[in-house]
Amino acid sequence: MKSAIYESPVPNLTTKLATHRPKPSKLPWQLAVANYQHADLWRSVWQVVNTLVPYFVLWYLMVRSLEVSYWLTLALSPLAAGFMVRTFVIFHDCGHGSFFNSRKANDVLGAITGILTFTPYYRWRHAHAVHHATSGDLDARGVGDVWMLTVQEYMELPGWRRFGYRLFRHPLVMFGVGPFFVFVVIQRFVRGAAGKRERYSVYWTNLALLGILVLMGVTIGVKAFILVQLPIMIIGAAVGVWLFYVQHQFEGVYWERHNNWDYATAALKGSSFYKLPRVLQWFTGNIGFHHIHHLGPRIPNYHLERCYRENSIFQEVKAITLASSLKSLTLRLWDEEGNKLVGFGYLKTVSAK
Repeated sequence: MKSAIYESPVPNLTTKLATHRPKPSKLPWQLAVANYQHADLWRSVWQVVNTLVPYFVLWYLMVRSLEVSYWLTLALSPLAAGFMVRTFVIFHDCGHGSFFNSRKANDVLGAITGILTFTPYYRWRHAHAVHHATSGDLDARGVGDVWMLTVQEYMELPGWRRFGYRLFRHPLVMFGVGPFFVFVVIQRFVRGAAGKRERYSVYWTNLALLGILVLMGVTIGVKAFILVQLPIMIIGAAVGVWLFYVQHQFEGVYWERHNNWDYATAALKGSSFYKLPRVLQWFTGNIGFHHIHHLGPRIPNYHLERCYRENSIFQEVKAITLASSLKSLTLRLWDEEGNKLVGFGYLKTVSAK
């Protein structure tokens, strides 16, 4: 937000006042994240190595396993999908400019990992920046988030649109067909009033994917490529969407109208602390510390846990576990009167009033 400029009858007084005006003190959370917003080159390089090398090795083994049994191929796919999720976390950090200190390095690696995860880098980066700037703001929904209606909005919809919303929020669609469709189909097209860089990001990503398809066609065959890549995409996309969903759709989450919305509160109360088993935390690149990430998006994923351990302000946020996160599947609408997420069953209570 731009600072207001006050005209003064005394020449240069405005400039002098602006120069000598004391800077506002940083808030506790700003001080807490400031020490971790720097990339460690060797840790970043090592993360690229321990993510992409195993992913490519597993991909090769899956191709060779086709000669033995497709069941063996499918058995390897969850592990390969895990490394694909980890690849997306690197892509995500590049989009925030946090993985390397060099902007160019972030953009180059972001574009490469974007191709590997079927996601146009600049188009996604723009949408995700909007998400960070508006998360938890009821008046700014619609870009980079999960479609969510208030109870009142849902009640005012015609029947066919209510059905569409229910279908969209059904777990089999939300975490089954939907994620695959988004990553493989929807992201192949330019949507809305996209800028030139965002549009070309889609075009270049599609061209690169077409090149990979042609290369695979003349080496292992298109059928083999699909048989290997398909299960990886289905599992990886589903996990990725689940992680994003549970980060902002959980019991006790924060949502407010714009006039009452606050950035820090939206980060600490509107983003979850998803406490995962150690192995899953590794594969998901510490993204479970999402409340910290939303406060300090320039923090590389490998610094998030240390930031959490060394600052008690972040430990006050109640953790969500794998078991407790399953309740998020039943939360479908925002009740403005009760200031909470509710399920479709809550509508019976509203109708009875």
